[in-house]
Amino acid sequence: MNTLCTRLQNGDEAGIYQLNCSADELRIAAAQAALSLFEADLSAVQGKGEFLAAIAQAVKAPDWFGTNWDALADALGDFAWSNVSGSTVSGQPAAGYVLLLHDGGDTLGLSAADHKIVMEIFSGTVDFWKSQDKPFWVFFC
Repeated sequence: MNTLCTRLQNGDEAGIYQLNCSADELRIAAAQAALSLFEADLSAVQGKGEFLAAIAQAVKAPDWFGTNWDALADALGDFAWSNVSGSTVSGQPAAGYVLLLHDGGDTLGLSAADHKIVMEIFSGTVDFWKSQDKPFWVFFC
């Protein structure tokens, strides 16, 4: 197991980071660590609605997923609605989660106020999953 894989399994280190390796390296390490990986392309995001749509598509959110911050927090904090629900490609229960956000720039395509809200949601999600003994990672690249 490589070092990145080992680090991804450590829930104490889980958090919000700028990716400092290739996306392919992260994908491989996440698979080795039995983590579910969700990827969102934020390059065309220009506001809250487009951001929420990109994340909803990445996590394969259910039809009830709304276009509000509460829906985002709910979806990231409980994958029971999903057939991914924590399962990896191999069908085994996920040991945790990785959200990889591509091309979001400094603000993820959001206003300053909305960016602050999203970062609070991500931080709260990381903390929640830590309390469940599962790492939740957010990487920007």
